[in-house]
Amino acid sequence: MVGIVIKSTGSWYEVQDAETGRIFRCRLRGKFKLNDKKITNPLAVGDRVTFHQEDQSETCIITEIGDRTNYIIRKSVHKTAHGHIVAANIDQAMLIASLTMPRTSLGFIDRFLVNAESFRIPSVVVFNKWDLLEDDERAYIEEAVGMYQSIGYKTLITSTVSNLNIDAFYELLKGKTTLLTGHSGVGKSTLVNTIAPDLDLRTDIISTFANKGKHTTTFAQMFELEPDTFIIDTPGIKELGMIELEAANISHYFPEMREKLNQCKYHNCIHVNEPGCVIKQAVDDGEISISRYQSYLSILFEDDNRR
Repeated sequence: MVGIVIKSTGSWYEVQDAETGRIFRCRLRGKFKLNDKKITNPLAVGDRVTFHQEDQSETCIITEIGDRTNYIIRKSVHKTAHGHIVAANIDQAMLIASLTMPRTSLGFIDRFLVNAESFRIPSVVVFNKWDLLEDDERAYIEEAVGMYQSIGYKTLITSTVSNLNIDAFYELLKGKTTLLTGHSGVGKSTLVNTIAPDLDLRTDIISTFANKGKHTTTFAQMFELEPDTFIIDTPGIKELGMIELEAANISHYFPEMREKLNQCKYHNCIHVNEPGCVIKQAVDDGEISISRYQSYLSILFEDDNRR
């Protein structure tokens, strides 16, 4: 049988048969080669697999993993220098962010966007909990929205309390397989429950201690909202460590930098202290956001990206 992984719990997987829609409980057969990549999970939600039923058992064995068109990966929080694949074969990646309870930094947003750009995955940034913001905070969000829109990213401001842009949120998902991610407590599950109440995803009250959310999603899981419309809900991400990025290529994943790269004096310019760098000049001239440039430097000088 051929199917798609719709839930991963680490050692067991739920696979939906492509022909019948029936869901099977599966495990991997033996150890799969990972092409010398340091990956903690050989299989992720969204993977297409071949599997068969075990003799005299209700469970199945996965015998083959199909080629991936793309995937989102982050640094493993458990194994140094290893990556963890968040989801595979997606049409778009959507980050749910908030400015309060908990706060999502622009640096975290930029890391998410760079991660998606590295696999040419279209991205959307949704700023949630608009109803909780003061006037100065709303002005800050509107400025951030303007910045991201100016470099080509889709953005949306939402509130489940006032029903702000909930229909627009659903429209962004239609006809696609979308990865939904963000910090714990940003309202991801509440947003999904608003447009698909039958899913009844678990939510929890935000912990006021350290202004951080509690993990309510335990495992990555794919849900069908309607035919050809799927979301992959993921556990809240505290940090987004970058992996599999070459230092020389990082600027290519910033759209506002990418269009200027061939204008630098030196072809191997990494836009830090080289003379004749058009990227640094663009920052000085206000053409490239200082916060975006700071995010670039932060990613560039992470240990895994130093050359």
